[in-house]
Amino acid sequence: MSGDIRFSDLTTLQVGGPIGRLVTATTQRDLVDLAVETWATDDAWLALGGGSNLLVGDEGFAGTVIRVATRGIEVLPAAPGAEASVRLRVQAGESWDDLVAWTVEHGYAGLEALSGIPGSVGAAPVQNIGAYGQELAATLVAIEFLDEGAQTPRRMTAAELELGYRTSVLKQGLAGIVVTVELELHDTAAERAVLGEALGQPIAYGQLADALHVQQGDRVAIAAVRESVLALRASKGMVLDPADADSVSAGSFFTNPIVGEHVARTLPPTAPRWYVEPEVPDEVTPLGSLASMSATPLDAFLAHQAEIEEFGDEVAVAATVDAESLVKLSAAWLIEHSGIRRGFALPGSRAAISSKHTLALTNRGGATAEEIATLARFVQGRVQAEFGIVLRPEPVLVGVEL
Repeated sequence: MSGDIRFSDLTTLQVGGPIGRLVTATTQRDLVDLAVETWATDDAWLALGGGSNLLVGDEGFAGTVIRVATRGIEVLPAAPGAEASVRLRVQAGESWDDLVAWTVEHGYAGLEALSGIPGSVGAAPVQNIGAYGQELAATLVAIEFLDEGAQTPRRMTAAELELGYRTSVLKQGLAGIVVTVELELHDTAAERAVLGEALGQPIAYGQLADALHVQQGDRVAIAAVRESVLALRASKGMVLDPADADSVSAGSFFTNPIVGEHVARTLPPTAPRWYVEPEVPDEVTPLGSLASMSATPLDAFLAHQAEIEEFGDEVAVAATVDAESLVKLSAAWLIEHSGIRRGFALPGSRAAISSKHTLALTNRGGATAEEIATLARFVQGRVQAEFGIVLRPEPVLVGVEL
C-alpha cells in the first residue's frame, strides 16, 4: 500500500504521519512469510498491533509496517501434575481485552484484573503489562518469537524475556516479532462444581478490593472482578470509548520513576514512595541518569498498595544499584505537584493532560504528534525543574524525540 494510510488512522492517540508500505498478516503463516519477505529487502520495518502504545512523528515512516492481525486461542494439554491449570497459546494479533473476556467466560483465572487494557496480545510481553495487582509475568510461560533475519520462530521462555517493570528484552532491543504467546491460568472447573461460581485470583490491590467491598486476599467471582476493573479504568479514561475524549491517548504516558533513597529524601514528606528490594535490572532515572535494574514479584510491595491508588494502577518493582535502597515514586504525584493539573493544555495546543488522570496525554481533536511531544517535554521539564527527576515515556517513540 502507499502512503494513503497514516498512523493517525491506526493508533489510539490518533496522531502520526503516512506509512510507506502497509502489509497485513491474518494468519501465523502469513506473518512469518511477510516478515521474511520484508527483511530480505533491507528496508526499514515496524510491527504494528493495536497501536495503543505508540507515538509516531508527523513525518510518518517510509519503510514497511507489518500489521499483526492474526487470530486464534488454542487450549493446550495441561502440564503433568497441573490438573487445576490450563495452558493457552494465543496468536499475537488477538485483542488483549477480548482474550481476557474469553478467559473469564471460560472460568480461567489469572488475567481478570488486566481487563480493559488496549492493544494486542503480542504487545503484552514487550511491556510486561500489569494493573490492579496482576502482572503478565505471573501467567506468561513462553512466546514464539521470530528473530529479525530468521526463517522460523523460536520458543523463548518467560525467564529468557527478563520481564521487568514495563520492560523486557523485547523492549530493550531484541529485534523481531512476537508470533504467539503461551499462558498458564487457573482452571476453576473443580471449584465451580462445589461453589457454583468461578472465583478469580486473590484480590491484591486495595482500590479494587474497596470497589468490590472485600478485603485484600479475598477471592471474588471472576466476572465481578472484570466488571469492577473496567469501571475503575473507565473512571480514569483508560478504556477505549468513542464517547470519551480522555481515552484518545496511549494510556499512561510516563512510567513511575525508581530513584535512590537519597533522591527520594529530597521530596516533600507527602510524596508517595515505596521502598523496593533488590533483584534484577530495570530503569532508574534520578536527574536524567539511567541505571540497570529489574522487577521482583508483586508480593514484595503489596503492603504499600493503599498509598498508590490515587496516583496510578501500575505495579511496583524491586531493584538495587550498588546496594543503595531504591524507592519507587508516583509519576502522577510528581506531575500534579509540579503545577500541572488534569485538563492542562499549552496555549493553542490540541494536546492536553487527561481530565481524569495526569499520567495520560490526550488528543483533544486534530492534534499533531509534535503537539503531543511538546506537551510531554513540558511535563518532563516541569517535573525536573521542581524535583530534579526525569520522567521516562512508556510508549514506543518512532520519529519523535523527548
